[in-house]
Amino acid sequence: MQEKKNILTYEGLRKYEDELHELKVVRRQEVAQKIKEAREQGDLSENAEYDAAKDEQRDIELRIEELEKILKNAEVVVEDEVDLGKVNIGCCVTILDLEFSEELEYKIVGSNEANSLKGKISNESPVGKALIGHKVGDTVEVETQAGVFTYKVLGITRSN
Repeated sequence: MQEKKNILTYEGLRKYEDELHELKVVRRQEVAQKIKEAREQGDLSENAEYDAAKDEQRDIELRIEELEKILKNAEVVVEDEVDLGKVNIGCCVTILDLEFSEELEYKIVGSNEANSLKGKISNESPVGKALIGHKVGDTVEVETQAGVFTYKVLGITRSN
């Protein structure tokens, strides 16, 4: 079975590569030093610093494994080549919430990069999925757990 592709923007790719580098080069050494210092204190069976450092080491290794898996299956969207004639991954879309007469702006990204607090929604989210493929002027109905929302696409731009 083929693993799911992780769709990333260049910004997302750089972020994950930087985090992976930080974990492998800096954080691993810091934790190794903490473990060494805790070992030097003697009895490991009742050494809270040792236990905490080993837990931190485990968390770092798990995150490294997760990042490597994401990057191994990454498919990078070249944002400069995104067709601005329709909503797609890698573009910013301005929509009008017709119920509340509120303008919203989202960047459509892959699920790994989604962060609604920063205006980044996944292509797999109900709103992202509904918007993809639509053009400026289109009205889009989005069915969510909170009900059906209607949006009008006002603009599509490059995100950079």
